[in-house]
Amino acid sequence: MPLLHFHLVEGRSDREIRALLDAAHEAMLEAFRVPRGDRYQIVSEHKPSRMIVEDTGLDIPRTGNVVLLQVFSRPRGEDANALFYRLLVERLEADCGIAPSDVMISVVENEDAHWSFGYGRAQFLTGELGGKKPE
Repeated sequence: MPLLHFHLVEGRSDREIRALLDAAHEAMLEAFRVPRGDRYQIVSEHKPSRMIVEDTGLDIPRTGNVVLLQVFSRPRGEDANALFYRLLVERLEADCGIAPSDVMISVVENEDAHWSFGYGRAQFLTGELGGKKPE
């Protein structure tokens, strides 16, 4: 965790999507300091008519290269979130040619009880993740 859900306008190649996912993972590792194997990413592709991402009155230019990212995570703090935003747009621009103006990010915070990684258990609560094992 975190879980990253990318919404993209359809048409990117598998190679382009993999570069995008890799860039995002590297930004997340640095900003949130999670283990390298902590990688949960989903890509949903939409027809251009099914994805509208405007500028919220900020005069932000958008193109068909827009990326809308929803991040579901335990609380990381304002500084870590801001670092992630900055690192993500830097890496997406450098590695994928995606303009920073084409990246919108929303972080949805939740608590330990809201995660199960398998077997029907809440591993953060049982102590299997993020702390000591239950006695």
